[in-house]
Amino acid sequence: MPLRCAVLDDFQQVATELADWSPVAADVEVVSFDAHFTDEDALAAALAEFDIVVTLRERVSFPASLFARLPRLRLLIASGMRNSVIDYAAAREHGVTVCGTASSSTPPVELTWALLLGLARGLVTENGALRSGGPWQSTVGADLHGSRLGLLGLGRIGGQVARVGLAFGMEVSAWSQNLTAERAQEVGVERAASKEELLARSDFVSVHLALGDRTRGLLGAPELALLKPTAYLVNTSRSALVDQEALLAALHAGRIAGAAVDVFDIEPLPAGHPMRTAPRLLATPHLGYVSRANYRTYYGQAVENIRAFLAGSPVRLLP
Repeated sequence: MPLRCAVLDDFQQVATELADWSPVAADVEVVSFDAHFTDEDALAAALAEFDIVVTLRERVSFPASLFARLPRLRLLIASGMRNSVIDYAAAREHGVTVCGTASSSTPPVELTWALLLGLARGLVTENGALRSGGPWQSTVGADLHGSRLGLLGLGRIGGQVARVGLAFGMEVSAWSQNLTAERAQEVGVERAASKEELLARSDFVSVHLALGDRTRGLLGAPELALLKPTAYLVNTSRSALVDQEALLAALHAGRIAGAAVDVFDIEPLPAGHPMRTAPRLLATPHLGYVSRANYRTYYGQAVENIRAFLAGSPVRLLP
């Protein structure tokens, strides 16, 4: 009897199309789920008969309580090589091997610029008006050339975002608690003296930090108040980096020109969530990592992980 593998959150139903699962077809039955399980009870019931689970990013938590309810589970594969919502100690306690995959930084960089440009040129407003017979031109775009881009974080993704900003002719500065002058010089950007200075001087602010104890709630009401009323904020990293209530308040009050977000405190976003109707907000359903090339990597390496696990030599072990 073959092992059973569940692929979670396969919203587009492409997991078996974008990778070749034939190397494990004789040993593994693959079942993909295109609907998100909103609570642990539903998830535990759905996964009770599966030996292997493939999960995308950090959308689905695997706490100790869930591992205890999945006695058949033996292999958990997460996309990416870092996952903060898996209880690794509990996985080991229950005999579950946890593996990851590679993940490209290119798709989130590209989405960051899609969002930033969409904000700057009012693309959603203008497209909606054109399609509905509304006014011909109702916004005046913000220029990128000569404006200041402030980056919170200058790692893999932040560094690539910075280089695109420089190509647009923007003045680019960056800040993080660990940013060195050498790293800023390497990328060719200015190192801001403080977070507060960066926020106060920037026309566009984009967040590219890992979520941790030091960065959770990094941008709250006091920090958002430092932004110019003409400034735009983009967050494609983690929602908890920005105080969501403070951001909503700033948008409703018109204290900033606008914001673009790809990450939320609850995903998928409930129908009545205030982020769905907030003014001055360009929002996308966590598309940062969603690209054909990235999915080919995720699911292709998931197959490799399964083969290695079945051979007794698991690879890409987490943490």
